[in-house]
Amino acid sequence: MFPNREVKSLVLPLSRQEMYRQRYAASNPGWVPATGAYLRLVRSHLRPGMRLLDLGCGRGGVLEQLRDDGPIAFGADADFRSLAEHRIRHMPRVMAFGEALPFGDRSFGMVISSWAVEHFAQPDAVFAEIARVLEPGGFFIFVTPNLLNPLVQLSRLLRPVQGKLVRMLYARGETDTFPTYYRANTPARIAALAVGANLQVEELKLIHDPTYLAFSDLLFRFGSVVSRLLPRSAAIHMVGACRRLA
Repeated sequence: MFPNREVKSLVLPLSRQEMYRQRYAASNPGWVPATGAYLRLVRSHLRPGMRLLDLGCGRGGVLEQLRDDGPIAFGADADFRSLAEHRIRHMPRVMAFGEALPFGDRSFGMVISSWAVEHFAQPDAVFAEIARVLEPGGFFIFVTPNLLNPLVQLSRLLRPVQGKLVRMLYARGETDTFPTYYRANTPARIAALAVGANLQVEELKLIHDPTYLAFSDLLFRFGSVVSRLLPRSAAIHMVGACRRLA
């Protein structure tokens, strides 16, 4: 058995990961983590009174930071428990899969999706539904892992035990992990899906983040070196905006 202190070193809770992100940002001026870049991108296209759908809304997320921006927000998720425990209690939300959204054509000015694209089993159908419910000129904005990153590829290989690993390494419950497919998770695949759904990729940022290996200072420094050596195309996260064409 490992001594207690060694077992603790194998766990990376979100609070400590965020601490390492602050350290990385301090030594890399201009760097913004994917969630921050995602929030900025959403805000840059948001208008007061805009109808907005959070696809894969979970229990909260970015909408909790957008209350003062004035969107008329709706949530959709395939997990009933997440919907029931959503922290914005008054927000209308519905249990639904992305392949069959229960909304009329052109219902929203924006659809957002954080850490959900990797869970799309039929991304062609989901992208088509997103385009259908968007107004012409409306935006689909997302943040998701990049399958070209070695750590994401390893995660896909370990998919049968992914829930247990997430619980063990990142101090998250297995109930918060869902099947991942990574069928829309490269820049080329996003571009192809957008074309097929009458969407146009307006922006796609690839963002490094070494903190997923930061189980210790040594591993954090190692991850930072690896991030500098990897090409931008292999960055761990993608943040993108697709516009609905007329």
